[in-house]
Amino acid sequence: MNLHGRHWTRRQIEERVGHLDQVGGVQKAALADGMSAGVEQIVVRTGGGLTYHVLPSRGLDISLATFGGSAISWQSPNGSVNPAFYESQGAEWLRSAVGGLLMTCGLTNVGTACEVDGQPLGVHGRAHALAARQVCASGQWVGDDYEIRITGIIEQTRIFGENLRLSRQITSLLGENRIAIRDVVENLAFAESPLMLLYHFNFGFPLLMEGTAIQFPSGRVTARDPGVTTDGIGRWEPPQAGIAERAYYHEDLSADADGTTYVTIHNPAFPMAGVPGGTCPLAVRLRWNTRQLPRVVQWKMPGQGMHVLGIEPANCHVEGQLTEHNRGTLATIAPGQSLRFDLELDLKVK
Repeated sequence: MNLHGRHWTRRQIEERVGHLDQVGGVQKAALADGMSAGVEQIVVRTGGGLTYHVLPSRGLDISLATFGGSAISWQSPNGSVNPAFYESQGAEWLRSAVGGLLMTCGLTNVGTACEVDGQPLGVHGRAHALAARQVCASGQWVGDDYEIRITGIIEQTRIFGENLRLSRQITSLLGENRIAIRDVVENLAFAESPLMLLYHFNFGFPLLMEGTAIQFPSGRVTARDPGVTTDGIGRWEPPQAGIAERAYYHEDLSADADGTTYVTIHNPAFPMAGVPGGTCPLAVRLRWNTRQLPRVVQWKMPGQGMHVLGIEPANCHVEGQLTEHNRGTLATIAPGQSLRFDLELDLKVK
């Protein structure tokens, strides 16, 4: 295990602590107030400075994430709303979306609400409001490494409709500031199903400051809305009054030979307690495979009271299933087929 700037064996760590929770680990908790009452949390402390909260009640999505006590994620004004308050119609998703580090969007609609074959599909689909089952949160030694692992199953089903299962695994190693996510989506039905999947990663203050730079692997960038330019996509601004959200599609992404690509957010003066001068340079890198998720959507909203940057690897656009179908770009999953999606977030002081 690499911890506090040096390598340790398991026994060297164990001889220095009464319980491993002194260093880091995983614990279950529950919220108990207001519209958050009953929301389960799995709190992971990596021991390297990164802490994050996984929500079994919300599809094993990730709410608050901090590094050195300062937030890297953006939290929505809704707070960690219990999914019992989810409303599926139109844009009502916006009333219960948690924000946080990750909201999963899909599994059959992403973006704009629409109606397909008489069935209404709400904004960003149902995945973020589906409670996981068979959830397991554990930590165990693997040689001299301590692995924290969270697993569970999220199912989106409808009588005479889709029967999709998403099996999620989230892992971190003690001493490292890394989150690895592996999803497997299966079509358990006997008919082909649309599959729209977008990983809505949300970053906010104080990671986002005037000096923060965002580096994309883009080969081609287009704005979702007519008349919007692509100027300034790689920099961050102070809060602005009256500004509208902007969304951009980054496509034809440059990638390694195996399809791996990444976006990096770099803050040269990230506020962190205990650091001489009170700040340190921090790079947050989100990595995924373009063969699984061929584009990334950038959501930029530096408005007052919002101030959020979305970095969203996806297999689709954000204009809804009907538009995706009419465009000829709607992804599907065959009966009995399984598809895997791998993402990784890591933080480095540099």
